[in-house]
Amino acid sequence: MSKIAASEIAFIEHFDSFNSMMTSTQPNWLNQKRADAFTNYRTNGLPTGRRGNESWKYTDVRDISNTAFANSSEDLITSITEKDLLDSSHLNKNWSTLVFINGVYSSSLSTQNPNDGIQITNIKDALGSHGQIIERHLGKYIAPDDDPFVLLNTAFINDGAFIYIPKGIASQDPIHVIYFSTSETDPTISHPRTLIVTEEFSETTLIESYVGTPKAKYFTNNVTEIVIGEESRVDHYRLLLDNPDSFHIGTTVVHQEKASTFSSTSLQKGAALGRHNLTSTLAAPQSTCNLNGLYMTTGSQHIDNYINIEHIEPHTTSRLYYKGILDGSSRAIFGGTVTVQRGAMKTDAQQKDKNLLLSREAEVDSKPALFIYADDVICGHGATAGHMDDNSVFYMQSRGIDLLTARRMLIKAFASEIIEEVKIDSLREYLEDLFVSFEDELTLLQASSI
Repeated sequence: MSKIAASEIAFIEHFDSFNSMMTSTQPNWLNQKRADAFTNYRTNGLPTGRRGNESWKYTDVRDISNTAFANSSEDLITSITEKDLLDSSHLNKNWSTLVFINGVYSSSLSTQNPNDGIQITNIKDALGSHGQIIERHLGKYIAPDDDPFVLLNTAFINDGAFIYIPKGIASQDPIHVIYFSTSETDPTISHPRTLIVTEEFSETTLIESYVGTPKAKYFTNNVTEIVIGEESRVDHYRLLLDNPDSFHIGTTVVHQEKASTFSSTSLQKGAALGRHNLTSTLAAPQSTCNLNGLYMTTGSQHIDNYINIEHIEPHTTSRLYYKGILDGSSRAIFGGTVTVQRGAMKTDAQQKDKNLLLSREAEVDSKPALFIYADDVICGHGATAGHMDDNSVFYMQSRGIDLLTARRMLIKAFASEIIEEVKIDSLREYLEDLFVSFEDELTLLQASSI
C-alpha cells in the first residue's frame, strides 16, 4: 500500500470542511467547479514523479508534498499591519490597492480610489454584483485536466482580486494587488485567484506583488486569469518577492482577442522554490504579446519559468525575453515554448533566454522550443548561459576599477535591460533599489570568496 503524503492528507481534510461551508454560501456553478477540480486533482495528486513528467522534469516538489500545511487563523490574518506591507512591498496611496492576507481580503489595508465604471474589488463580493461575468470567464481558458496545482487552486477558490474594465475605458493609475503571506508555528497555505476582464477599446495596468513575513514558512498557490478584449491593452507587472523559506507556485493564463496587446514584466527574487507557469493565447489576428522577465537567485534557491505562447490566428506577434542571474548553488529553469498553429500565417515570434552564472555551483537548464504548423512565418529562438567575461573584468581593472566594483557594474548592466522596460517611474525606482540590495548581497558573498 502506497504512503499518502502529508500534504495530501491535509488537502483532503481541508477540502471536506471548506466545501461544506462554501456550498451553502456560494452559487451552484462555482460549487460544482470546485468539486470537479478536486476530483480531477485527486486522480493524480501532486507531480512528484520525475519519469514521464516533462513539464515538471527539472522541478522537484516533494518538499511541498511532504509538508502538512495548515489553514490560517483569523487572529494571524488580522495581525498584519500597514507597516508590514511597507516593509515588504511598494505602496502608493494614489493607486487602487487590493490587499489579501493569506488569501483573505483585508478591507482595512486596501485602498479604493474612484475609477469611472471600473470595478476593483475581491471575488467574494463581486459574485453578488458581477456573478455573470465571473461565471463566463473563470476557468474558461484553462483545460479541465490542467496542471494539478491549478486544479488545487480551483478546488479551494474562495477569494482573490476581481478587476473589470468596461468598454472604452482606460484606468488612469495602476491597480496594485498585494498577496501577503505569513505563518506562526505551522506552515500555512493559500490559494488566491485573480480575474481581470477588459472589454473592447480599454486599457489598464496591473501590478501583482507576492510578499510575506521574513522567516515565515508558507506556500502560495495562485492562479491569475487575464481576458483582453478587442483593441485593448493590459500592462502587467508580476513581482515574486516572497521570503527565502517559502514555496510559490503561480499560474498566469492570458486570452487575447483581435488587435489586443499584452505586455508583461516579471521580476523574481524570492522563495526557496518558485515556479511560474505563463500561457498567452493569441486567439485573434493582430494580437501582440511582449513577455520580459528577470530572475535572480542565490544560496540554494530554485526558480522555474514555464512559458507557453499559442499563436492561433494569422498576423500575430510575440516577443519573449528573459534573463537570469545565478549565484551560490542556486538553480534556474527556463522552458519557453512557442506554438504556431495551422492557419496562423504571418506569425512573427522571437524568444531569448540569457543567463549569467556567478559561481561554479550555480546551474541553469534552458529549453526554448518552437512548434510551427504554418507556412510564411518569421520565428526564432535562442538561449545562452555563461560566466562573467574575464576580459571585460580585466579591462575595467586596467582602468583603475577594483574587482568587486567591476563585477557589480557588469551585473547591473546585464539586468538593466529588463528593469528599464518598467514604464511606471516609482515602480522602476523601487525595483532598482531591490536590485541594489541584491547586488549588495552578492558583493558580500563574493568578497568572502576572494
